[in-house]
Amino acid sequence: MTSIRDVAREAGVAISTVSKVLNNYPNVSQETKDKVEDAVRKLHFVPNAAASTLSSKQPDRVAVIINSSETSRLRDEINMQYISGAITSARSLGTDVCVLFSYMAESRSLEEMIQYLRTQNIGGIVVCTLDRTQLKLMALIESGTFPTVVIDAPFTGERISSISIDNRQAQYDVASKMIAGTSRRSILYIAGGDEGYVTEDRLNGIRALAREKKLRLMVRNGHFSEKQARTITKKYAPDYDAIVCASDMMAIGAMRELIEMDIFRPVSGFDGLSVMGYAGKQMFTVKQDFSGIAAEAMREEKRLMSGAHGRKIVMPYRLARITYEDVIE
Repeated sequence: MTSIRDVAREAGVAISTVSKVLNNYPNVSQETKDKVEDAVRKLHFVPNAAASTLSSKQPDRVAVIINSSETSRLRDEINMQYISGAITSARSLGTDVCVLFSYMAESRSLEEMIQYLRTQNIGGIVVCTLDRTQLKLMALIESGTFPTVVIDAPFTGERISSISIDNRQAQYDVASKMIAGTSRRSILYIAGGDEGYVTEDRLNGIRALAREKKLRLMVRNGHFSEKQARTITKKYAPDYDAIVCASDMMAIGAMRELIEMDIFRPVSGFDGLSVMGYAGKQMFTVKQDFSGIAAEAMREEKRLMSGAHGRKIVMPYRLARITYEDVIE
C-alpha cells in the first residue's frame, strides 16, 4: 500500500510538504504542487478517507501531548498542572483541547500519527517536556505538519516555538542562594540525566557557579529518581559540604538519606512541587508555574495557528523555601 512517505520520496520533497499540498495549505509554490500531484497520480496514492473529509474543515483543536515515559509523583504533579493550565487557557481562547500521551506517537509510524491527528481535527500541538528518547514524537514535530509549541526543549522554526524558564540561570541562582553567607566550598550535584533537554542547561548553571566561587564540584546523574539520589548521597555526601539536585524528587531522596545517615548538609531542589513539604526539612528550590507555562503555550499555539512564525519564549521563575506548613491545609 502506498504511503505518504512514498509520495514524498517520489516527488523529492519532505513529508510535511506532501501533507500541505494534500490539505491545500497556502504558501506552497506551484512547482512543488505539480511535483506532489504528479507523484500522487503515478503511485495511485489515496489519502485516508476520514482525514481527507476532516481536512476540508478548518482544524481548530489543539493536542496537548503529555510525557508518559515517567511514572512518578514528580511527573504526575507536573502533568496535572500542565493539563489544568492548558484547559483553562483554551477555554478563554475559545479553543478545544485534546489530551494525548507521548506513547501514542511512539507506537505509531509518522504517517499513522499524522492521519490520526487529522481525524481528530487537530490543528496544532503542544508538547509538554519532550525528551531525547522520543524519536517518533520528534519526527512528528520536525515534519512541520502541525504548528507546535514545545515545553523545555530547545527547538524553534517556522512553525515551532519553544517555551521554558532560563534553566541555566535558575540552577545558578538557587545553588548560590543556598550557600550564600556560608563557608561551604564543595558541592555534590545530582543531575537529571542525558535524556532530558533541560539537563545540560542546569548543569552549565552549576558549573558556572563552581568556577565563579572556586568550589569543588562532583556531578553524578540521578535520572530524576528519588532512589538513585539516595544511593548517590549515601556514597558521596560525607565528602561534600552541600547537595544540589536538578529535581525536587531527587532532593527529597537526598534529604531522606542524610536524615538516616544522621549528618547535616543543605539540599536544594528544582521545580517547586508541593511534595517537597513532606521531606522532613526545609529546602530551597526553583519554583516553576507549570500551569502558567501551559497557559502561555496555548496562547502561543493560537498565534502559530494564525500563521505567525515560531519563536523562543522565556518564562519567569522564583526561588522558594518549601516547608511542611506550606502544604498542609
